[in-house]
Amino acid sequence: MAAKGYVKLASGHQMPLVGFGLWKVPKETAADTVYNAIKNGYRLFDGAYDYQNEKEAGEGIKRAINDGLVKREEIFITTKLWNNYHQKDIAVKMAKWQNEQWGLGYIDLYLIHFPVALKYIDPAVRQYPAWWLDDAGTIETERIPIHETWQALEQVVDEGIAKSIGVSNFQAQSIYDLLTYNRHPLSSLQIEHHPYLVQPELIKLAQENGVVVTAYSSFGPQSFLELKSKRAEDAPLLFDHSTVKKVAEAHKVTPAQALLRWAIQRGIAVIPKSNNPDRLKQNLQVVDFDLSQAELDAISSLDKGLRFNDPGYYLEKKPLRIFAGGAGDSAASQ
Repeated sequence: MAAKGYVKLASGHQMPLVGFGLWKVPKETAADTVYNAIKNGYRLFDGAYDYQNEKEAGEGIKRAINDGLVKREEIFITTKLWNNYHQKDIAVKMAKWQNEQWGLGYIDLYLIHFPVALKYIDPAVRQYPAWWLDDAGTIETERIPIHETWQALEQVVDEGIAKSIGVSNFQAQSIYDLLTYNRHPLSSLQIEHHPYLVQPELIKLAQENGVVVTAYSSFGPQSFLELKSKRAEDAPLLFDHSTVKKVAEAHKVTPAQALLRWAIQRGIAVIPKSNNPDRLKQNLQVVDFDLSQAELDAISSLDKGLRFNDPGYYLEKKPLRIFAGGAGDSAASQ
């Protein structure tokens, strides 16, 4: 039985239902941002090699530990293996390297970031953000099966580098396949999840198999406006949607709190980010009120299959159509 505000993973470890997402947190401010989030009550931090701020985030946590604000065992670190490091021996080395960057002794949850392998790049000399290999925006895939990468993550658990493992941005077929050969449990599936992209069948599949779902981009287009995403710019903000506002007003909470409660009341963990101290606190205050089934259904009915984090859409020179055939794969969402 998980403690209030926590969910139990298939590995047996407990994970907070509300965490702090480190995507787009500048490395220059990451240590202070994380330290202040801990002061405000956050215990789960969701990172990735791709965010390029693991070392600094770890420094913020170590400062909080040294100041007596928290103990290491009270902190839950999620991080992810990037696409250029799927080869088994490289993936294990990468996990060790990332663990050293965090400097906290171990990783709580280690995920495969995307179900696609790309050409290797030396992590110490990476020059380009996200998917690209060079100035021209070149992308090259590699012939490395997910089976091999998952075996690397299992070795990471065997060696005590990570306590739990999982996947991110996987769809149903890949999950069913993984469940035919996994030796360690698939503890978590992290996906884009908000009222414009509900993915109910994928969530049912995960939960039926004991896989905890973590939602990223819980506020929908809000997370992508600064990236100049046309899909986000064309989508009405969820904070301003009449359905969300009506639910929020009924419970005397903010639209952001209503959106987060909609997820966690359905057993889905969330990892919002905010630089605003008041919103930081508000985002944690979502475990002490309940939405009615009618309110949950009303928010879910906003589903448009509208996916914002889609490399089949924004990688124009070489689209990687990992979500083809799934939610968000329609002309209407272009």
